[in-house]
Amino acid sequence: MERSELAARIDHTVLGPETTLDDVDGVLDDAVEYGMNACIPPCYAAEAAEYAPDVTLATVVGFPHGQHSTEAKRAEAVDAWDRGADELDMVLNVGRLKAGEDEAVEADIAEVVAAVPVPVKVIIETALLTDEEKHRACEAARQADAAFVKTSTGFADGGATAEDVELMAEYLPVKASGGVGSYEEAMAMFEAGAERIGASSGVEIVEGAPE
Repeated sequence: MERSELAARIDHTVLGPETTLDDVDGVLDDAVEYGMNACIPPCYAAEAAEYAPDVTLATVVGFPHGQHSTEAKRAEAVDAWDRGADELDMVLNVGRLKAGEDEAVEADIAEVVAAVPVPVKVIIETALLTDEEKHRACEAARQADAAFVKTSTGFADGGATAEDVELMAEYLPVKASGGVGSYEEAMAMFEAGAERIGASSGVEIVEGAPE
């Protein structure tokens, strides 16, 4: 994969609890230099959109646990879009999924999808789910017209695996996120069926690619 093609499929990410605007600007500078997308905290969306208007900008909804009310998620999504976000990564309500409340999970996603005219990726937090639950989570996202499913927030133990990407790719395009820190690891995710990579190590991944 050529570096330019690889870079365009990476969401260079900074979402830690201590993230400052300077941190966000640094990620955006990298994104501009290498041709990557960026994923940043929602509180900085307006500044980020103004600072780097040509970067595809993603931010998060219901992050990191997905336990916000549907109304709060919908309002958060609209606010992020109004502030300049091009894509939204929302966290599925894992507790409701585990309780068998699949209709509520689907409705939660569908409300966010319907609220904004931009792609919504659904983070299913694979490290917390059984394979059966992963299938149900992906089916809910598909039925709710989400654009992608995403493996992880990065805040639970465990991250993206090739096996999970293969399972998820049966339903929707996959963003592999969580623990992908090298070109080799990124390529393993692409080979498993991922369309996008979310990583704080975007620069390292691109620089690891053959010239």
